[in-house]
Amino acid sequence: MNHLSYMEKLLDGVEVEWKKLADVFQLKNGYTPSKSKKEFWENGTVPWFRMDDIRENGQILDESLQKVSESAIKGGKLFPENSIIIATSATIGEHALIRVPFLANQRFTNLSLKPVYKDTFNNKFIFYYCFMLADWCKKNTTMSSFASVDMDGFKKYPFPIPCPNDPKKSLEIQAEIVRILDAFTAMTAELTAELTAELNMRKKQYNYYRDQLLSFDLSADQAGEGEVEWKNLEDVASFRRGSFPQPYGNSEWYDGEGCMPFVQVADVADFGFTLHQTTKQKISKLAQPKSVFVEKGTVVVSLQGTIGRVAITQYDSYVDRTLAIFTSYKEDINKKYFAHQLKAKFDLEKEFARGSTLKTITKQEFSKFQIPIPPIEEQNRIVALLDKFDTLTHSIKEGLPREIELRQKQYEYYRDLLLSFPASPAGGPKSHSDEAA
Repeated sequence: MNHLSYMEKLLDGVEVEWKKLADVFQLKNGYTPSKSKKEFWENGTVPWFRMDDIRENGQILDESLQKVSESAIKGGKLFPENSIIIATSATIGEHALIRVPFLANQRFTNLSLKPVYKDTFNNKFIFYYCFMLADWCKKNTTMSSFASVDMDGFKKYPFPIPCPNDPKKSLEIQAEIVRILDAFTAMTAELTAELTAELNMRKKQYNYYRDQLLSFDLSADQAGEGEVEWKNLEDVASFRRGSFPQPYGNSEWYDGEGCMPFVQVADVADFGFTLHQTTKQKISKLAQPKSVFVEKGTVVVSLQGTIGRVAITQYDSYVDRTLAIFTSYKEDINKKYFAHQLKAKFDLEKEFARGSTLKTITKQEFSKFQIPIPPIEEQNRIVALLDKFDTLTHSIKEGLPREIELRQKQYEYYRDLLLSFPASPAGGPKSHSDEAA
């Protein structure tokens, strides 16, 4: 798609007017009604949106997972239907079009069209253009107790009105952009769903073979008929939890000269037994003595939040208290084999949770995990087989996960082209042609 020729054809010589976000929209923060007042949360009928709604149900929403009562509404006024909520703290940039009157929590800033612009915009066009706004938000944050968007800049963010002097033509242009993006969104979703289904089948196959290789007959081993020793985790390896100074939000604990990677649960990859290439936070030189240093090549496992994420660290780092760190081993053991057994054990514990979410595990429970210890030669053989299959199934650089990633990037590229109007003012979104210049 040639950006300039397409946009020129679509605009057909008309101008684009740019308005500050705060001039076009009423901007209001969401809020959480007091949890201490039961009447706010009983027999609720008013939709109250959180990030969980976007994660579970997408970005165009008519229903919320949780509702509050009418008595919880401040000033008796709801945010109007067809408004945009966009996260300006925490998971910055996530946004949704809400098609019913509603409330939202404090992580969101609500964008509602001012009455004078009610007939100027297509609601879906606004929703799609907010992907450009979301990108700007991620690049323009301030840090106090937690990361948040620069709201002064946010209010001044330029928003386009194509063909401002001809409302009918303006809406036609917006509708055409929406039509193309709707079609492309549906096509991308279908392709991604097909690839994801294939990937899930590969993962099931992988899990089956993994379980076969890692499973041993405990009763036979106890009877002396096997070659495997079963030992409690505390008898296999020494471990301790990480640490971090409190409160977490103190800006002095992060970044600066001499800072180091700081590993939290979110920094441990879901598969592959690795950390992400970079950690979300870096621990300052001031905070380092109050945390726990971990050398490259150390096994860690998450014990809170999303428990059971296992990694063999690929760089030196400091580690948070939500993870256990294995510091030494009392048996002749392959670290990769040990990591596989840890992951398999946690997966089993989650299965026994019977649908409930396993959010934390005690040190006592963890210490008593039983790990099968075959001869080191057998451990090495198992690891070699699993590594080969893991590469085929999970590699982010090749195969289906990579294909899914590329499909999403392709979609985002063409979406941005369709939303990159010429002559964007300073501080606004740049077209791809501008970036390439």
